[in-house]
Amino acid sequence: MKVPLTVACWDYDRTRALFDGRVAIEGCDANLLNLPVEETFFRALNGAEFDVTELSFSSYTMLRSRGACPYVAIPVFLSRSFRHSGIYVRTDLGIERPEDLAGRPVGTPEYQLTAGVWQRGLLQDQYGVPAEAIEWWTGGVDDPGRHEKVPFTAPAGIHVKRIPDTQTLTEWLRDGRIHAFIAPREPKCFVNREPNIGRLFPNFAAVERDYYADTGIFPIMHVIGIRESLVEQYPWLPSSVYKAFAQAKQIAQGELRQQAALKVMLPWLVSEYEETVARMGENWWSYGVAGNEGTLDAFTRYHHEQGLSARRMTPADLFAATTLDSVKI
Repeated sequence: MKVPLTVACWDYDRTRALFDGRVAIEGCDANLLNLPVEETFFRALNGAEFDVTELSFSSYTMLRSRGACPYVAIPVFLSRSFRHSGIYVRTDLGIERPEDLAGRPVGTPEYQLTAGVWQRGLLQDQYGVPAEAIEWWTGGVDDPGRHEKVPFTAPAGIHVKRIPDTQTLTEWLRDGRIHAFIAPREPKCFVNREPNIGRLFPNFAAVERDYYADTGIFPIMHVIGIRESLVEQYPWLPSSVYKAFAQAKQIAQGELRQQAALKVMLPWLVSEYEETVARMGENWWSYGVAGNEGTLDAFTRYHHEQGLSARRMTPADLFAATTLDSVKI
């Protein structure tokens, strides 16, 4: 009898073969729910509604470090992204370099967001601006009343405050009450091209390429979690889920290579694909711990240094034991 699973994640190119049935999870009867990431995270962390779920890497690491997460992750990294593009500034307040953020009030939707962990980390390591040097303000971006998904108390030296629940960070950035803003999504004042709002790195793609060349880091944003009680009942389950997601990603990557008829509405997709392979290698979006050690080490260090982890986590702490190594034939 197959194990029934409810699986919640977004319909990425790298998960589409699971949704359309080209790839199945061995030994399982999977019901896949195509949900936006914010809804998935909220429902997974508040009610543990799903058997297999996409999770914020930061939220998961926080809860796992406390021994309070109903899920155990596998090293399937559904979302990865360089985040230099997500740092916005008031262009009229003398912020010309990352170093100019020191001592400034900076907004972020939630201090614990994975994107923010990486952005604070790169500001510290690349430009000498640690999290302690900035006054952090959290709250709703364009809608008021947003709170941290995982409650936490900032440690000594980290300054985190909330804006009023009736106000938004977009309003604060527009009015100059915060001088910068970091997040995975653009604030409306930037989308609407309002005056005096711009990116800290206008040439972000070039900066991100240099960052990768310097560090070898391709930041991880989301992981896949499996209900831990199911893993205890079916020890083979993490490997089956991992294999399915890896197979779906392999199909998606193969489709990017198609030149005769482009699968994606980007006219220079082939050029971008070839440049990415030349710069990052054939397996640039890799799953598994092997090959991602540097990225995982940087993230867990940042996470602990920024006061989010109860202790410095390791891959063995974070991922199901059966997925730490892969079989070789």
